[in-house]
Amino acid sequence: MAGTSAGGPHRTLPQRGSDPRERALTQRPFRFGLSASRARPKTEWMAFARHVEDSGYQTLVMPDHFGPRFALAPALVLAAEATSQLRVGSLVYDNDFRHPALLAQEVASIDLLTDGRFEFGLGAGWLKSEYDSAGIPFDEGATRVERLAQALQIVKALFSATPLTYEGRFHHLTALTGSAKPKQEPYPPVLIGGGGRRLLTLAAKEADIISIMPRSRRDGSGLEDADASPAAFTRKLAWIREAAGGRFSAIELNTLVQTIVITDQPRDAAAPLAKEYTMEVDHVFETPLVLIGSVGQIAETLEQRREHFGLSYITVFEKDLESMAKVIDRLGRRPSAAAQGEIDDGRG
Repeated sequence: MAGTSAGGPHRTLPQRGSDPRERALTQRPFRFGLSASRARPKTEWMAFARHVEDSGYQTLVMPDHFGPRFALAPALVLAAEATSQLRVGSLVYDNDFRHPALLAQEVASIDLLTDGRFEFGLGAGWLKSEYDSAGIPFDEGATRVERLAQALQIVKALFSATPLTYEGRFHHLTALTGSAKPKQEPYPPVLIGGGGRRLLTLAAKEADIISIMPRSRRDGSGLEDADASPAAFTRKLAWIREAAGGRFSAIELNTLVQTIVITDQPRDAAAPLAKEYTMEVDHVFETPLVLIGSVGQIAETLEQRREHFGLSYITVFEKDLESMAKVIDRLGRRPSAAAQGEIDDGRG
C-alpha cells in the first residue's frame, strides 16, 4: 500500500516477499481485542462486555496481576455469559502464579463454561516488583521460560483422561488424574506472549497465537523501550519463522498496542511519546506499539503492518476502546459469525 503511515513523515513499510507462508499471514482477516481487568459491579461488568462486543471487538482479554483487579476465571465466564459471540482470553496468565495442574483445571473450566469461546494465553512473567511483593522468587529469564515450557506440556497432557506421571526440573507428578475435557478440541487455542528469542522460539513451536512484545529488562523493572522498533519486530518475526518451520502460516500474530491517538496533528502528538519511549519522533510512527493519526490514517497503518509484519490480531487497552472502535468501523470489521467463530489454528 502506498502513502505514509498515520500521517508520519517516514517511509512506507516494504511488502513481504512471495513466500506462501508469509502471504497467508498478510491475508489473514483482522481481529481486534480489548484488554481490561478493573474490578467493577456485576451489572456494570456485563454491560461493559456487551459494549465491547457491540463496538466491533472479537475478543475481551485480561492480564494476570495482583491488586484491585478481577480474577480471570469468573470475570471471563461472566463476560461470555453477557454476550453472544465475543471470545474471551487471558493475555496472559503468569506461569509462576499457579501450579500447572490447577491451571489446567481453570482453563478447562473456563472453556466449558463459555461454551468454547476461550483463548488460553500464557507468559513467563516479567514484573519483578510484583513477584517481590508476593514473596515469589523471580528467577532469571531462561529459567522462567524453561518452567513455562514444562508447565505447558503438563497442562496439555492433563486435558486427556489418562493419569499423568511427569518428571521434570520443576514439576514431579505421579499418576495425577487429568482435568475436565475442554469444549474445544483438543484444547483452547494457545497464545504465548513475549519478546525474547528463547520465549518466541518456544511460542513458534507450541502456540497457535503469538503476542509479540518488547523483551523485559533483565532486572525485571519493565519492558525495553528500545526493543519496540520496527527493526526489533522484524528480527522477532525472523526468529518465529525459523523456529516454526512448516507451521508458520498457521500462527496468528498479535501485538498489544500501548497508545492510540486520533488527531489531525500527528507530529505534535508524537513528540511526547518519543520522549516517553526514548526514541526518535519518526520512529514513533513506525513502532507497532503506537497508532497516531486520523481514523483513516490509522486504518491504513494497520493494513501496512499486517502486510509487513503479519500482525492481524490487534489488542488495545480499555482507555483506547472508543478510539479503536472508530478504526474498526472504518475497516468494516463488525462482529460476524465467521469472524467470531473458532479460529483456524491449523490443528485440524
